[in-house]
Amino acid sequence: MRIPMKITLIGSLCLGIGCAAIAQRPPMREHTATEAQPIVPVAATERAGTNVVAFSKTATARTMFANGIPDHLVGAFPNPGNPNTISEQQVNLQVPLSPTRAQSLTSAQGWVFGVSVKGVVFDPFAAEFWQGNPRSGWNYDALGGAVPLGVDANYAHVQPQGTYHYHGVPFGLLALLRYDASKHSPLVGYAADGYPIYALTGILDGQLTQVASSYVLKSGARPGGDAPTGDYDGAFVQDYEYVAEFGDLDTCNGAFTQSAEYPNGTYAYFLTPEFPFVPRCFTGTPDAGFKHGF
Repeated sequence: MRIPMKITLIGSLCLGIGCAAIAQRPPMREHTATEAQPIVPVAATERAGTNVVAFSKTATARTMFANGIPDHLVGAFPNPGNPNTISEQQVNLQVPLSPTRAQSLTSAQGWVFGVSVKGVVFDPFAAEFWQGNPRSGWNYDALGGAVPLGVDANYAHVQPQGTYHYHGVPFGLLALLRYDASKHSPLVGYAADGYPIYALTGILDGQLTQVASSYVLKSGARPGGDAPTGDYDGAFVQDYEYVAEFGDLDTCNGAFTQSAEYPNGTYAYFLTPEFPFVPRCFTGTPDAGFKHGF
């Protein structure tokens, strides 16, 4: 009998690298929606600008410089679900060249999870909470649809300070990288702890695998009272729980894989079309430069 292994996931309060001070952010919106809704992504038909990205490395670290502008088409921003405009950012990040597993997992709450090979960040948590209260313990999932957030076909949208960032699988980026479902995923990016990020397919135990998350919706209904009511349907991050070995991936949506970049094998994270979409915790130790700033 499998016993579900659960992990508590709470959204970050400040999105982006080097966030503006709290006083410069718009007030937190109050929401009472309790039902997940289908996401209808905004078609990616526009160019955001010119992509600038550069990677370098030393004996111990990999450094990324970028302007945060994607090299693929994006949706129209602002749009009805997102009032913000994409603008250039100063992305200057460093990760370990040879990451190692930490003794315990680190929640990605309060962190940028990683950065793509084109310099756009992965930032899975939304700054939207039940009744506008982060202390409620109920964080709306960005792709749950209960609160429309105007994501485009790359499951991305824009933060108030102009940062375009991914909440799910960036299909425009995969097309640029010539993703082929019959092969191991191309390298998509690096997590804050230095481990590589791939998407959808990997070679696990010597077999090409369409990787599946091990997160499932909880059964039953939310508690109500000071918490939301309704069935666990994916509106909130807390509607999900991790069930060991239900899918192919671990608590942090990772697995050991063999890829072109790591022919001898490496631990890696995977983006998946189902929750958590982008991993919500780190197996290694994230670099402090990825921490959201207040």
